Amino acid sequence: MILFTLTLVFTQLSLLAFGGGNAILPEMQNQVVNIHQWMTASEFSSMFAMAQAAPGPNMMIVPLIGWHVAGPMGLLVTSIAKFGPSSVLTIFALKFWNNFKDHPFRSRFEKALKPITVGLVLVSAWIIAESSAYNLLLVIIVVITGGLGFFKNIHPIWLMLIGAGLGVAFL
Repeated sequence: MILFTLTLVFTQLSLLAFGGGNAILPEMQNQVVNIHQWMTASEFSSMFAMAQAAPGPNMMIVPLIGWHVAGPMGLLVTSIAKFGPSSVLTIFALKFWNNFKDHPFRSRFEKALKPITVGLVLVSAWIIAESSAYNLLLVIIVVITGGLGFFKNIHPIWLMLIGAGLGVAFL
């Protein structure tokens, strides 16, 4: 039953992942933490940090959740459910979308989607920060690294190292 539930949850998330994987993090966190209670918000946040530090796609959190919930079969089920449907949909959508490459509607539509995608990513960042920064020092680290990332052109790896270094030094 748990594998079926994982399949349903991650298939839905796959089809909602408009604007990239990080856009669905709020709903993923809601499903995994609040609805199904497979882990705590802090565990989710830690798992997200591990997934971001690992080489590969930014959605490595998906197989980690599957592994955490149901072992190797959970990893397989969540990976297929998350990456399969959106990949198939993308192939068909691109074939359709290419028919409108010179139409003015296409560029207006793409411009309208940009703020939506940015908003979804910002909500994702807020949820991860909220569950990670549970004391004043961690809030300060989030603000410093977030500010550096927003206002300076610093690679995310360096920001993670700065945040980790501050955490090690002061916690």
